Amino acid sequence: MSHVGAPRGRTCSRTLRSVALLTSGVLALPALSACTSDDGSDSASAAAPDIASAKRDGVRQGGTLRWAIDSVPTTLNVFQADANGATSRIAGAVLPALFTLDKSGRPQRNPDYLESAKVVEREPKQVVLYKLNQQAVWSDGREIGAADFASQWRALRGKDSAYWTARNAGYERIQKIERGKNNLEVRVTFNKPYADWKSLFSPLYPKAVTGKPNSFNDKARTALETTAGPFKVKKVDRKDKKVTLIRNPRWWGEPAKLNSIVLSAVPRSKRAAALADGKLDLAEIDRRTAERIALADRDSGSGGQQLTHGPGTEITAASALRSWALAHGSDDEKAEEAQDARKQTERAIAEYAREQKALRGYEVRKSLEPAYTQLALNGESGPLADERVRRAVARALDRQELADTVLKPLGLPARPLGSHLALIGQQAYADSSKALGKQDTQEARALLADAGWIPGGARKKTGGTKAGSEAKKAEKSGQDGTEGNEGSENAEEQSSDTKPSKEPMSEKEQEAADKKADERAAAEKKKWDEHEKAEEKKAAEKSDEKKPAEKKKPAEKAPSDDEKKAEDEKSASARQEEGSAGEAPSDEGEYIVGDSKPGRPEPRQAEPRQAEPRQQQEELRQAEPRQAEPRQAAPNPESATHVLAPALATTAAFHGATLLRQAASMDDSDSDSDSGTGSRTVRVAHASHEKPGGMAGAYAPRGTAAPAPRSGPLGKNGKPLTLRFVLPSGEGSESLRTVGERISRMLDRIGIGTEITKVDDASYFKDHIASGEYDLALYSWPATAYPATDGRPIFAKPVPASDGSLLVEQNYTRVGTYHIDQLFDRAASELNEGTARDLVRQADARIWAAAGSIPLYQRPELAAAKPGLVNAGAFGFATPRYQDMGYKNAGASGPDAKKK
Repeated sequence: MSHVGAPRGRTCSRTLRSVALLTSGVLALPALSACTSDDGSDSASAAAPDIASAKRDGVRQGGTLRWAIDSVPTTLNVFQADANGATSRIAGAVLPALFTLDKSGRPQRNPDYLESAKVVEREPKQVVLYKLNQQAVWSDGREIGAADFASQWRALRGKDSAYWTARNAGYERIQKIERGKNNLEVRVTFNKPYADWKSLFSPLYPKAVTGKPNSFNDKARTALETTAGPFKVKKVDRKDKKVTLIRNPRWWGEPAKLNSIVLSAVPRSKRAAALADGKLDLAEIDRRTAERIALADRDSGSGGQQLTHGPGTEITAASALRSWALAHGSDDEKAEEAQDARKQTERAIAEYAREQKALRGYEVRKSLEPAYTQLALNGESGPLADERVRRAVARALDRQELADTVLKPLGLPARPLGSHLALIGQQAYADSSKALGKQDTQEARALLADAGWIPGGARKKTGGTKAGSEAKKAEKSGQDGTEGNEGSENAEEQSSDTKPSKEPMSEKEQEAADKKADERAAAEKKKWDEHEKAEEKKAAEKSDEKKPAEKKKPAEKAPSDDEKKAEDEKSASARQEEGSAGEAPSDEGEYIVGDSKPGRPEPRQAEPRQAEPRQQQEELRQAEPRQAEPRQAAPNPESATHVLAPALATTAAFHGATLLRQAASMDDSDSDSDSGTGSRTVRVAHASHEKPGGMAGAYAPRGTAAPAPRSGPLGKNGKPLTLRFVLPSGEGSESLRTVGERISRMLDRIGIGTEITKVDDASYFKDHIASGEYDLALYSWPATAYPATDGRPIFAKPVPASDGSLLVEQNYTRVGTYHIDQLFDRAASELNEGTARDLVRQADARIWAAAGSIPLYQRPELAAAKPGLVNAGAFGFATPRYQDMGYKNAGASGPDAKKK
């Protein structure tokens, strides 16, 4: 996945730590981990592992575990770009892991290898001292020591290009590695502080692998002759698609209960059949297979009655009669085809019934996988280059509904995720989604209107306000009108931080830019407040003038038809003179952002504003709902809903700046509450602009009307607002497609059209996600215990490469800011765990505000297992203990159970 060739971007291997599991749309890291701070964690707990836990004395000695994997790994070196989940599983069983994870995803020292590990010096350099277990040896009998640490550091630090490595995060910060007081001590000195030092040397390879590029690049791909785990690699059979692990006779820890583990490559679509054939004891499964096992258990008490599910159940009496008639008809050709079809159906029914009977011998174990599914929004070009459109997409999503769709049918807790950098139950977890705001269809439509996407906009081009990259392009080509240029400049200012630039800002330049943005936002806000106060004053004066006249006005008789027609013509003429600043034709389908909300004044009569360009007035009038009957007199000010003139062009910059200031205020408030630093909270938004579900920046400027609901997408400059939604087409991706279709319907409600394209799983990631050939896409990221290290390449701001393309690292949405990068860098260098956690939270709040990716839900983890198998199944966050896996003493199962 490193150096992916793409028309508009490529992937950097500098910190690439993940591999695509294309069949399930997941990007998997070689190792999972979590934050170590104790303060401020979310109150919810992580889903518990479901592994049929048993004490070691209740597990019999011997037996073989046949465990399904997606494919035989192409390499046994987890630090290479084509490593996959099977590579990590093998490494976990045969190589040292200095730190493992508990059920909450927290790193914990592995006593099999370490007696202790801690930071012993902070000044002038950070020094970590490892004290090794004196019994820890490699399978060739040599002690594990400083030479192995130093050899792996030299291979992964990134200075020797002869090593083909896709991962060097953290190793480049090490200055030197040396032996301590004795062979059991290893001193690691860092040239700059590194908070995530526990992520290093797990797994640890012997110096025989890492000492020379040849061994690292080639030999470790196909064999691991020297290991140091409870198991060792016996054979990698690529022809038979199996990897066999056997007990390590030199293992010094608690001995493995199993004699062997056979990892068999079985595609997920074929695992139900493999389980039914008795070829597997443990397999990760999809929802469809889990439902079949549940149905098999239910049908076990049916007394042999015919199944009500599976092949043939859709056959009705009428269709059966037609089939019989064709099979016995006079047309020999059709009769033969019908007879063959009937035989195939009968065989399918019989095979399904046989498999269902065999599946009764398995049970489903379930938890939540340490990974989350997200909606990715490609912000490199097109409508999504405008951050207002991205925010509108995010505000249109009912994330609770999406989580319910996937998780509730499985009996798993369904809760939308509020973080990009930690999962529920991890100590680093905090819900930062408030930086963007809750689901709100009207607010989403108002954001689109502020960005220029309106009903009828796809039918004709206008010279109105452009936004984001479109404004920049139009400005360069001289196509923008006078009215559009002001909005274009401001919109370009607000989104410039999310676009790649040639030179990164220094910290002082960033502070100056932030200060300038604060001042500009404050000035725009002051101007807007003065404008509103003047309007309110005018409205109050006009209301006072009207009240005496209304009191004295006598009752009038009902007007005749001719009088009604004359009055309508007079009203229409008056409206044309006032432009779009007059009253709306009715209160149906119109919505003013800010009216009837907490902290807002009651709806008031709109005063005429400065006349807008006639072309834009005509477009707004065409967008209004048509009335079947002639309109009556305008409603009273107390009950009317009015269409105000579009927001001033200068409010676009204020809108973007306030959202960033909102994220900053969340940063400071979190820091105040958690660390007690008392740092100043920056608040740009006025109290009256705050609404439930978010602060002012997450909303369109006051006065931006949400266009009336209409069929078809919105448009601008003659182009419809339609997004390319790319989804995988494989059998294991049904849940992603279901979620994608629901998202499409949610976006349709706000006027965004979607073109769903289903592509082959093999090309889904490389040819579409990594290359940027999509607008919307669904894929998953794994959880991490070290978000400052693992999160940065995922959300780093893309920068131009020497060949003119974008260097995106793992940020496949192409949305990022230098401020987010700086927060990650500060967190990675902060040795105070509480402070580092706060910096990560601040980064997450700004990632939400940028709206490049929207976390939806934590993925379900389902495993089919033999009932007698213990200490294995759906592990959740917990690192598997391979030496504890086995079969229960009583009623043991498995292929070798009878041999004992």
